[in-house]
Amino acid sequence: MTNGIKDGFYKEITPGGFGIAIKSGKVLFSEQSPFQKVEVFETDSMLGRVLTLDDLMMTTEGDEFHYHEMIAHIPMMHHKNPESVLVIGGGDGGTVREVLKHKTVKRVVLCEIDGMVIDACKKFLPTISCELDNPKVEILVQDAIEYIKDKKNEFDIVLIDSTDPMGPGEGLFTEEFYTNVKNSLKKDGIVCAQSESPFVNREEIKKMYNLLKKVFPVCSTFTSNIPTYPGGYWAWAFCSETVEPLSYFADDRYEDITKSCKIYNKEYHNARFALPNYLKELL
Repeated sequence: MTNGIKDGFYKEITPGGFGIAIKSGKVLFSEQSPFQKVEVFETDSMLGRVLTLDDLMMTTEGDEFHYHEMIAHIPMMHHKNPESVLVIGGGDGGTVREVLKHKTVKRVVLCEIDGMVIDACKKFLPTISCELDNPKVEILVQDAIEYIKDKKNEFDIVLIDSTDPMGPGEGLFTEEFYTNVKNSLKKDGIVCAQSESPFVNREEIKKMYNLLKKVFPVCSTFTSNIPTYPGGYWAWAFCSETVEPLSYFADDRYEDITKSCKIYNKEYHNARFALPNYLKELL
């Protein structure tokens, strides 16, 4: 069976032969961009509206905080004064929204290759995209691979909120790209990159971390649950030239952050770096 909406359900089957099914409702937006099929639809479920790209799950109103709070706050809370942040991908705006909860932030650059994703999310997913018009945000509709090539010592934090390593996201999983990202960091800068499902995408994770470890002296993994992602379990890479995970925590920003979060807190943060045996062996 192919992924997508059929017979009243959105279905997505992983390469492992299992997946998810969501009772679907009205399709609000469905267009083919120069890069991918962009679709937003209602659901007859607790998940609310859903964004898919090429019939693969990207985000839902109901569980998006499981992803966006993790990719933003865990690296941000390890930086003493994050002022300049680059978000690569992330056209739905959820990561930008979480980044802007940090009062130190003066500038967020969102570099998203597909402008149709941004436009569709601003119109149909306003609770996720709500900060894209913030004056601190600079939106660039262009290829991050080209954008990052000449950037030196510019960002405190780089968040790689990419799609899977296929289609328009494929070039974001290379040693050359990771090297350019490293060069764009200021002193004590941190990179966080989504790194797929430890349960479903084992070969992809192995390849990705082998490349990251060639580029970054510090390369760790943290994980959390995401109900609608393949396997319900997700991983992110935490990378830096100098900053070890859990070596610093921004207590001065903590209360401001957690009061608006649904999943993130300090205890949960610290536990994210504890890994299951099978993932330790993989890495």
